Amino acid sequence: MLLRALAILTSLAVIAGCATPTRYVDPAADDGPVAMTMDYRDFEKAATDAVEDMLASGAVDNPDGGRYIMVVSRITNDTMQRIDTDQLTKKIRVALLRSGKVVTTTAVGLDGAEDEMAMKARELRDSEEFDQSGVQGRGTLQAPDLSLSGKILQRNHRVGKEQQVEYYIQLSLTDLASGLAIWEGETPIIKRGSNKAVSW
Repeated sequence: MLLRALAILTSLAVIAGCATPTRYVDPAADDGPVAMTMDYRDFEKAATDAVEDMLASGAVDNPDGGRYIMVVSRITNDTMQRIDTDQLTKKIRVALLRSGKVVTTTAVGLDGAEDEMAMKARELRDSEEFDQSGVQGRGTLQAPDLSLSGKILQRNHRVGKEQQVEYYIQLSLTDLASGLAIWEGETPIIKRGSNKAVSW
């Protein structure tokens, strides 16, 4: 019995010793294997392409000066993966904010406010427990000028003895005053690899 226990412990030690060690990955210099699924590099590329094209097109240049206010509408995930589309939109929002041309409102959204505190803070009006000089007044929230919407598509194909997975990140920027799309873009991400690789 003792010999068997020692053999099991020895086997576990060998397996643990052979396991690949955990390590940090530098996103700016990641030359690791490419997954057939979408990974952070794909979202980075799609967001960078979109923002660079928006800025180059002049779509976010406000002729009245100042910055446009953008709201994030629905980004539909039409892939076989469970994708949090915030991975894409957050990168776009950060880059547009840093450009000095666009700010994003978090006080309104299709499913309610992203940050509910904007409205909660206004519920403090007329409360005797709060100094009213610091409470937000009426008519101070800013309505959005622009809306960002889009879709992420996935198409799988057999290419000889391999599979090809195509992702299309499609985005539209709509002027809410006119309802017209003032910018549209599509970033294709095409991957080809083993038929055994999982793409969902």
